[in-house]
Amino acid sequence: MTKQTFLHDKHIQLNAKMVDFAGWHMPVQYSSIIEEHKTVRENVGLFDVSHMGELIVSGEDACPYLNKLVPQDITKLVDRKAVYCQLLNKKGGIIDDLIIYKLEDNKYLVIANAARIDEDLNWMVRNQRGFNVNIINESHNYSLLAVQGPKAKDLMAKMGVENLPEFFNIKRAELCNVNLWVSRTGYTGEDGVEILVKNEFSELLWDKILEYGKEFGIKPIGLGARDTLRLEAALHLYGNDLDEETTPVEAGLSWSIAKNKTEDYNGRAVVEEQLKNGVSKKLIGLVMVDRGIARHGYNVFYNGEKVGIITSGGISPVRNENIALAYVKAIPEIKSDTMIQVEIREKLYNAKVVKRPFVKKNNKV
Repeated sequence: MTKQTFLHDKHIQLNAKMVDFAGWHMPVQYSSIIEEHKTVRENVGLFDVSHMGELIVSGEDACPYLNKLVPQDITKLVDRKAVYCQLLNKKGGIIDDLIIYKLEDNKYLVIANAARIDEDLNWMVRNQRGFNVNIINESHNYSLLAVQGPKAKDLMAKMGVENLPEFFNIKRAELCNVNLWVSRTGYTGEDGVEILVKNEFSELLWDKILEYGKEFGIKPIGLGARDTLRLEAALHLYGNDLDEETTPVEAGLSWSIAKNKTEDYNGRAVVEEQLKNGVSKKLIGLVMVDRGIARHGYNVFYNGEKVGIITSGGISPVRNENIALAYVKAIPEIKSDTMIQVEIREKLYNAKVVKRPFVKKNNKV
Protein backbone atom coordinates (compact mmCIF):
# COMPACT_ATOMS: atom_id res chain seq x y z
CA MET A 1 0.00 0.00 0.00
CA THR A 2 1.28 3.46 -0.93
CA LYS A 3 1.86 5.58 2.18
CA GLN A 4 0.61 9.12 2.70
CA THR A 5 2.08 11.94 4.75
CA PHE A 6 -0.08 13.84 7.25
CA LEU A 7 -0.15 16.68 4.69
CA HIS A 8 -1.57 14.52 1.89
CA ASP A 9 -5.02 16.15 2.01
CA LYS A 10 -3.43 19.61 1.81
CA HIS A 11 -1.74 18.65 -1.44
CA ILE A 12 -5.01 17.36 -2.88
CA GLN A 13 -6.77 20.61 -1.89
CA LEU A 14 -4.06 22.54 -3.74
CA ASN A 15 -4.67 20.42 -6.87
CA ALA A 16 -1.16 19.03 -6.84
CA LYS A 17 -0.21 16.43 -9.39
CA MET A 18 0.49 13.36 -7.26
CA VAL A 19 2.89 10.51 -8.00
CA ASP A 20 4.19 7.42 -6.24
CA PHE A 21 7.71 8.06 -4.94
CA ALA A 22 9.69 5.67 -2.73
CA GLY A 23 6.44 4.06 -1.61
CA TRP A 24 4.75 7.38 -0.85
CA HIS A 25 1.98 9.30 -2.62
CA MET A 26 3.69 12.67 -3.04
CA PRO A 27 3.13 15.97 -4.91
CA VAL A 28 5.37 16.28 -7.97
CA GLN A 29 4.12 19.77 -8.84
CA TYR A 30 1.40 22.27 -7.99
CA SER A 31 1.84 24.65 -10.95
CA SER A 32 4.80 24.30 -13.30
CA ILE A 33 8.14 22.82 -12.23
CA ILE A 34 10.07 25.76 -13.71
CA GLU A 35 7.85 28.29 -11.93
CA GLU A 36 8.27 26.47 -8.62
CA HIS A 37 12.02 26.17 -9.19
CA LYS A 38 12.39 29.92 -9.77
CA THR A 39 10.24 30.67 -6.71
CA VAL A 40 12.82 28.89 -4.51
CA ARG A 41 15.79 30.53 -6.24
CA GLU A 42 14.27 34.03 -6.05
CA ASN A 43 11.84 34.06 -3.10
CA VAL A 44 10.86 31.16 -0.83
CA GLY A 45 9.17 27.79 -1.22
CA LEU A 46 7.52 25.29 1.13
CA PHE A 47 8.14 21.55 0.74
CA ASP A 48 6.54 18.54 2.40
CA VAL A 49 9.44 16.12 2.92
CA SER A 50 7.75 14.06 5.60
CA HIS A 51 8.55 10.87 3.69
CA MET A 52 12.14 11.16 4.95
CA GLY A 53 13.18 8.92 7.83
CA GLU A 54 13.93 10.00 11.40
CA LEU A 55 15.87 7.58 13.56
CA ILE A 56 16.92 8.24 17.16
CA VAL A 57 20.14 6.59 18.33
CA SER A 58 20.74 6.86 22.08
CA GLY A 59 22.66 5.20 24.87
CA GLU A 60 26.12 5.37 26.41
CA ASP A 61 27.73 3.89 23.28
CA ALA A 62 25.79 5.99 20.76
CA CYS A 63 28.83 7.97 19.65
CA PRO A 64 31.28 5.05 19.13
CA TYR A 65 28.47 3.06 17.52
CA LEU A 66 27.72 5.75 14.92
CA ASN A 67 31.45 6.24 14.43
CA LYS A 68 31.67 2.62 13.27
CA LEU A 69 28.96 3.17 10.66
CA VAL A 70 30.16 6.33 8.88
CA PRO A 71 33.49 7.78 7.67
CA GLN A 72 32.88 11.11 9.36
CA ASP A 73 34.23 11.60 12.90
CA ILE A 74 31.15 11.71 15.11
CA THR A 75 33.29 12.37 18.21
CA LYS A 76 33.80 15.93 16.94
CA LEU A 77 30.11 16.77 16.93
CA VAL A 78 29.05 19.18 19.65
CA ASP A 79 25.48 19.52 20.90
CA ARG A 80 23.03 20.71 18.23
CA LYS A 81 25.60 20.36 15.44
CA ALA A 82 24.95 18.26 12.31
CA VAL A 83 27.15 16.48 9.80
CA TYR A 84 26.55 15.07 6.33
CA CYS A 85 27.87 11.53 5.95
CA GLN A 86 27.35 8.14 4.34
CA LEU A 87 26.26 4.81 5.81
CA LEU A 88 28.81 2.38 4.36
CA ASN A 89 28.83 -1.36 3.82
CA LYS A 90 32.00 -3.38 4.40
CA LYS A 91 33.18 -2.75 0.82
CA GLY A 92 32.86 1.01 1.21
CA GLY A 93 29.64 1.14 -0.84
CA ILE A 94 26.98 3.63 0.16
CA ILE A 95 23.90 2.10 1.78
CA ASP A 96 22.48 5.60 2.24
CA ASP A 97 23.59 9.18 2.68
CA LEU A 98 22.55 10.73 5.98
CA ILE A 99 22.49 13.82 8.11
CA ILE A 100 23.36 13.08 11.73
CA TYR A 101 22.51 15.65 14.42
CA LYS A 102 23.88 15.49 17.94
CA LEU A 103 20.91 16.53 20.07
CA GLU A 104 22.68 16.06 23.41
CA ASP A 105 25.18 13.72 25.02
CA ASN A 106 24.41 10.12 24.02
CA LYS A 107 21.47 11.09 21.80
CA TYR A 108 21.54 11.58 18.03
CA LEU A 109 18.97 12.21 15.31
CA VAL A 110 19.63 10.47 11.99
CA ILE A 111 17.80 11.67 8.86
CA ALA A 112 17.54 8.95 6.21
CA ASN A 113 16.23 8.80 2.66
CA ALA A 114 12.63 7.58 2.37
CA ALA A 115 13.43 4.63 0.11
CA ARG A 116 16.26 3.42 2.37
CA ILE A 117 14.74 3.47 5.86
CA ASP A 118 14.30 -0.31 6.08
CA GLU A 119 17.76 -1.02 4.64
CA ASP A 120 19.34 1.49 7.00
CA LEU A 121 17.60 0.04 10.05
CA ASN A 122 18.52 -3.51 9.08
CA TRP A 123 22.20 -2.58 8.72
CA MET A 124 22.21 -0.54 11.91
CA VAL A 125 20.71 -3.40 13.91
CA ARG A 126 23.22 -5.84 12.39
CA ASN A 127 26.03 -3.59 13.60
CA GLN A 128 24.56 -3.09 17.07
CA ARG A 129 26.27 -6.08 18.67
CA GLY A 130 28.71 -5.04 21.39
CA PHE A 131 27.30 -1.54 21.75
CA ASN A 132 24.93 -0.30 24.45
CA VAL A 133 22.58 1.66 22.19
CA ASN A 134 18.88 2.02 21.47
CA ILE A 135 17.65 2.59 17.91
CA ILE A 136 14.12 3.96 17.57
CA ASN A 137 12.39 4.60 14.25
CA GLU A 138 10.36 7.78 14.77
CA SER A 139 9.67 8.27 11.05
CA HIS A 140 5.90 7.83 11.28
CA ASN A 141 5.53 10.10 14.30
CA TYR A 142 7.00 13.25 12.76
CA SER A 143 6.48 15.48 9.75
CA LEU A 144 9.29 17.37 8.06
CA LEU A 145 8.67 20.70 6.33
CA ALA A 146 11.37 22.52 4.35
CA VAL A 147 11.30 26.29 3.91
CA GLN A 148 13.88 27.17 1.27
CA GLY A 149 14.95 30.30 -0.57
CA PRO A 150 16.63 33.69 -0.06
CA LYS A 151 13.59 35.00 1.83
CA ALA A 152 13.29 32.00 4.16
CA LYS A 153 15.14 33.82 6.94
CA ASP A 154 12.80 36.84 6.74
CA LEU A 155 9.75 34.55 6.80
CA MET A 156 11.00 32.72 9.87
CA ALA A 157 11.71 36.03 11.61
CA LYS A 158 8.15 37.21 10.87
CA MET A 159 6.88 33.99 12.45
CA GLY A 160 8.93 34.60 15.60
CA VAL A 161 12.17 32.69 15.00
CA GLU A 162 14.63 35.53 14.51
CA ASN A 163 17.77 33.74 15.66
CA LEU A 164 18.10 30.83 13.29
CA PRO A 165 20.79 28.24 13.97
CA GLU A 166 24.01 28.45 11.99
CA PHE A 167 24.42 26.37 8.85
CA PHE A 168 24.18 22.64 9.67
CA ASN A 169 23.00 23.28 13.23
CA ILE A 170 19.67 22.48 14.89
CA LYS A 171 17.77 24.15 17.73
CA ARG A 172 14.52 23.95 19.64
CA ALA A 173 12.06 26.66 18.62
CA GLU A 174 8.42 27.64 18.81
CA LEU A 175 6.21 28.39 15.83
CA CYS A 176 2.52 29.21 16.29
CA ASN A 177 2.79 28.01 19.91
CA VAL A 178 4.11 24.65 18.73
CA ASN A 179 7.40 23.31 20.09
CA LEU A 180 9.58 21.79 17.38
CA TRP A 181 13.06 21.41 15.94
CA VAL A 182 14.47 23.85 13.36
CA SER A 183 17.63 22.97 11.44
CA ARG A 184 19.55 25.18 9.00
CA THR A 185 19.72 22.53 6.30
CA GLY A 186 18.08 21.77 2.98
CA TYR A 187 18.39 20.13 -0.42
CA THR A 188 18.20 23.09 -2.78
CA GLY A 189 21.50 24.97 -2.60
CA GLU A 190 19.61 27.93 -1.11
CA ASP A 191 19.42 29.19 2.45
CA GLY A 192 16.56 27.86 4.49
CA VAL A 193 15.40 25.59 7.27
CA GLU A 194 13.88 22.19 7.80
CA ILE A 195 11.21 21.96 10.50
CA LEU A 196 10.71 18.69 12.37
CA VAL A 197 7.35 18.61 14.12
CA LYS A 198 4.98 16.02 15.55
CA ASN A 199 2.41 14.92 12.99
CA GLU A 200 -0.59 16.41 14.74
CA PHE A 201 0.76 19.95 14.26
CA SER A 202 1.90 19.61 10.65
CA GLU A 203 -1.31 20.82 8.96
CA LEU A 204 -1.48 23.89 11.20
CA LEU A 205 2.13 24.78 10.41
CA TRP A 206 1.69 24.17 6.68
CA ASP A 207 -1.23 26.62 6.56
CA LYS A 208 0.46 29.21 8.77
CA ILE A 209 3.72 29.17 6.79
CA LEU A 210 1.81 29.70 3.54
CA GLU A 211 -0.22 32.47 5.17
CA TYR A 212 2.76 34.33 6.66
CA GLY A 213 4.76 33.75 3.50
CA LYS A 214 2.39 35.51 1.11
CA GLU A 215 4.26 38.80 1.30
CA PHE A 216 7.48 36.95 0.45
CA GLY A 217 6.00 35.28 -2.64
CA ILE A 218 5.86 31.80 -1.11
CA LYS A 219 4.52 28.83 -3.05
CA PRO A 220 4.22 25.13 -2.26
CA ILE A 221 6.91 23.18 -4.10
CA GLY A 222 6.73 19.62 -5.38
CA LEU A 223 9.24 16.85 -5.98
CA GLY A 224 9.81 17.96 -9.58
CA ALA A 225 11.38 21.28 -8.62
CA ARG A 226 13.10 19.63 -5.66
CA ASP A 227 14.93 17.48 -8.20
CA THR A 228 15.88 20.30 -10.58
CA LEU A 229 17.04 22.44 -7.64
CA ARG A 230 19.26 19.72 -6.19
CA LEU A 231 20.66 18.91 -9.65
CA GLU A 232 21.66 22.53 -10.28
CA ALA A 233 23.39 22.47 -6.90
CA ALA A 234 25.01 19.11 -7.86
CA LEU A 235 23.57 17.41 -4.78
CA HIS A 236 23.45 13.63 -5.01
CA LEU A 237 20.22 11.64 -5.23
CA TYR A 238 20.35 8.16 -3.73
CA GLY A 239 19.48 5.51 -6.30
CA ASN A 240 20.75 7.73 -9.11
CA ASP A 241 24.14 9.13 -8.12
CA LEU A 242 24.75 6.96 -5.06
CA ASP A 243 24.34 3.22 -4.48
CA GLU A 244 25.90 0.26 -2.69
CA GLU A 245 28.43 -0.25 -5.51
CA THR A 246 29.76 3.31 -5.25
CA THR A 247 32.10 4.70 -2.60
CA PRO A 248 32.18 8.28 -1.26
CA VAL A 249 35.53 8.80 -3.01
CA GLU A 250 34.11 7.80 -6.39
CA ALA A 251 31.08 10.02 -5.75
CA GLY A 252 33.28 13.08 -5.25
CA LEU A 253 32.50 13.18 -1.54
CA SER A 254 36.07 12.90 -0.23
CA TRP A 255 35.55 16.24 1.53
CA SER A 256 33.07 14.49 3.86
CA ILE A 257 35.55 11.82 4.95
CA ALA A 258 37.42 12.52 8.20
CA LYS A 259 41.14 12.66 7.48
CA ASN A 260 42.46 12.02 11.00
CA LYS A 261 39.84 9.67 12.36
CA THR A 262 41.45 7.03 14.58
CA GLU A 263 38.41 4.77 15.05
CA ASP A 264 37.73 2.03 12.51
CA TYR A 265 34.57 2.07 10.40
CA ASN A 266 32.91 -0.18 7.84
CA GLY A 267 34.65 0.03 4.46
CA ARG A 268 37.61 2.01 5.78
CA ALA A 269 40.26 -0.09 4.02
CA VAL A 270 38.63 0.42 0.62
CA VAL A 271 38.05 4.14 1.18
CA GLU A 272 41.61 4.79 2.33
CA GLU A 273 43.06 2.77 -0.57
CA GLN A 274 41.08 4.91 -3.02
CA LEU A 275 42.11 8.13 -1.30
CA LYS A 276 45.73 7.05 -1.63
CA ASN A 277 45.81 5.43 -5.07
CA GLY A 278 42.83 6.87 -6.91
CA VAL A 279 39.63 5.41 -8.34
CA SER A 280 38.54 3.69 -11.53
CA LYS A 281 35.42 5.84 -11.98
CA LYS A 282 34.57 9.40 -11.09
CA LEU A 283 31.52 11.67 -11.03
CA ILE A 284 31.48 14.58 -13.48
CA GLY A 285 29.13 17.40 -14.35
CA LEU A 286 28.28 18.17 -17.95
CA VAL A 287 26.31 20.68 -20.00
CA MET A 288 24.75 19.63 -23.28
CA VAL A 289 26.18 21.48 -26.28
CA ASP A 290 23.84 19.91 -28.82
CA ARG A 291 20.09 19.99 -28.31
CA GLY A 292 19.03 17.03 -26.23
CA ILE A 293 18.46 16.05 -22.61
CA ALA A 294 20.81 13.55 -20.98
CA ARG A 295 18.59 11.26 -18.91
CA HIS A 296 19.39 8.73 -16.20
CA GLY A 297 20.82 5.57 -17.76
CA TYR A 298 22.06 7.09 -21.03
CA ASN A 299 25.54 6.05 -22.17
CA VAL A 300 28.50 8.44 -22.29
CA PHE A 301 31.22 8.22 -24.97
CA TYR A 302 34.68 9.73 -25.38
CA ASN A 303 36.71 9.32 -28.57
CA GLY A 304 34.24 6.73 -29.81
CA GLU A 305 34.53 4.57 -26.68
CA LYS A 306 31.82 4.06 -24.10
CA VAL A 307 33.26 5.48 -20.88
CA GLY A 308 30.33 5.90 -18.54
CA ILE A 309 26.67 6.48 -17.83
CA ILE A 310 24.39 9.40 -16.97
CA THR A 311 23.06 9.21 -13.41
CA SER A 312 20.97 12.41 -13.24
CA GLY A 313 19.97 14.82 -15.98
CA GLY A 314 17.47 17.49 -16.88
CA ILE A 315 16.89 21.16 -17.54
CA SER A 316 18.57 23.91 -15.54
CA PRO A 317 15.99 26.71 -15.32
CA VAL A 318 18.65 29.16 -14.06
CA ARG A 319 21.22 28.41 -16.78
CA ASN A 320 18.56 27.65 -19.41
CA GLU A 321 20.69 24.67 -20.42
CA ASN A 322 20.44 20.91 -20.19
CA ILE A 323 22.75 19.59 -17.47
CA ALA A 324 23.67 16.19 -16.07
CA LEU A 325 25.79 14.18 -13.68
CA ALA A 326 27.60 11.08 -14.94
CA TYR A 327 30.05 8.44 -13.79
CA VAL A 328 32.90 7.96 -16.26
CA LYS A 329 36.22 6.17 -16.35
CA ALA A 330 38.76 8.07 -14.27
CA ILE A 331 41.12 8.97 -17.10
CA PRO A 332 43.09 12.25 -17.08
CA GLU A 333 41.77 13.29 -20.49
CA ILE A 334 38.22 13.72 -19.14
CA LYS A 335 38.38 17.02 -17.28
CA SER A 336 36.79 20.49 -17.36
CA ASP A 337 36.01 21.70 -20.90
CA THR A 338 36.53 18.23 -22.41
CA MET A 339 33.99 17.43 -25.12
CA ILE A 340 32.22 14.12 -24.68
CA GLN A 341 29.12 12.58 -26.23
CA VAL A 342 25.84 11.32 -24.79
CA GLU A 343 23.90 8.63 -26.61
CA ILE A 344 20.27 9.74 -27.01
CA ARG A 345 17.98 7.50 -29.06
CA GLU A 346 20.94 5.77 -30.72
CA LYS A 347 22.57 9.06 -31.78
CA LEU A 348 25.54 10.85 -30.17
CA TYR A 349 25.08 14.40 -28.91
CA ASN A 350 27.96 16.65 -27.83
CA ALA A 351 28.33 17.75 -24.22
CA LYS A 352 31.03 19.64 -22.30
CA VAL A 353 32.47 18.66 -18.93
CA VAL A 354 32.03 21.49 -16.40
CA LYS A 355 32.82 22.07 -12.74
CA ARG A 356 30.15 21.35 -10.15
CA PRO A 357 27.89 22.83 -8.87
CA PHE A 358 26.11 24.14 -11.95
CA VAL A 359 24.86 27.23 -10.07
CA LYS A 360 26.35 29.06 -7.11
CA LYS A 361 25.18 27.72 -3.77
CA ASN A 362 23.74 30.26 -1.36
CA ASN A 363 23.23 28.04 1.67
CA LYS A 364 26.48 28.40 3.59
CA VAL A 365 25.44 31.35 5.70
